Amino acid sequence: MDRKNIEAMKLENQLCFPLYAAARRVTALYTPHLKPLGLTYTQYIVMLVLWERDGLTVGEICEKLMLDSGTLSPLLKKLEGEGLLERRRSQYDDRVVVINLTEKGKALQEKAAHVPLEVGACIPLAPEKAAELYALLYELLK
Repeated sequence: MDRKNIEAMKLENQLCFPLYAAARRVTALYTPHLKPLGLTYTQYIVMLVLWERDGLTVGEICEKLMLDSGTLSPLLKKLEGEGLLERRRSQYDDRVVVINLTEKGKALQEKAAHVPLEVGACIPLAPEKAAELYALLYELLK
């Protein structure tokens, strides 16, 4: 292997690693705030999407969260088992499943309202740096 390839193979030269490590660290910040609510981080982001707009299809939720249905379906089943949402076939197309919050799921939003600010306070970035990072990450995702 030539010198250029050797350098490229170092962990410190991989963009993927700091993204991965930072994502794990930030996600872990949510755990103590979500555990009392009975939610994992992934369940929480599903609920965020539904609190924003109830009555989405599984496909719409997959698209918003950049998840595949194989990952999302077990989460939805678990949340349904907890009484937070209902899965129903669309009246217009049996192939489409529509997700609706239950009253318990809607009520959980108020109990979770503190989470974004409390977690945000744990991230030591100036607001302008946080906004810049946010923009760069979404640029990367496109």
